[in-house]
Amino acid sequence: MTVQECYEQIGGDYNEIMSRLRTEERIRKFAGMFLKEQSYNTLVQTLKDRNQEEAFRAAHTLKGVCQNLSFTALFKSSYDITEALREGDMEKADKLLEKVTEDYQRTLEGVKALIG
Repeated sequence: MTVQECYEQIGGDYNEIMSRLRTEERIRKFAGMFLKEQSYNTLVQTLKDRNQEEAFRAAHTLKGVCQNLSFTALFKSSYDITEALREGDMEKADKLLEKVTEDYQRTLEGVKALIG
């Protein structure tokens, strides 16, 4: 899979990441680091534990990572859940988690296919 194909599959912005990192080798390197990133798992657990403050931190971290890697679809859904948690709306965050999970799984699968 090419980097461009990966970004198309995951709903990312290939042109934006190329303008930022400039080589596909760098993109592969940094995208590969996403596989070790734990903020999604922390978000799920802290929502389950009803820990709004830690859930907010995890969502905010996930949002930032996705923004830096131009993972646009996951960035948008993690942005939405971050804002719900910023407002202290745990019920809304619970509902938004389904979309975050869907985008996260698609992104994870795409990056795994890219890295091989």
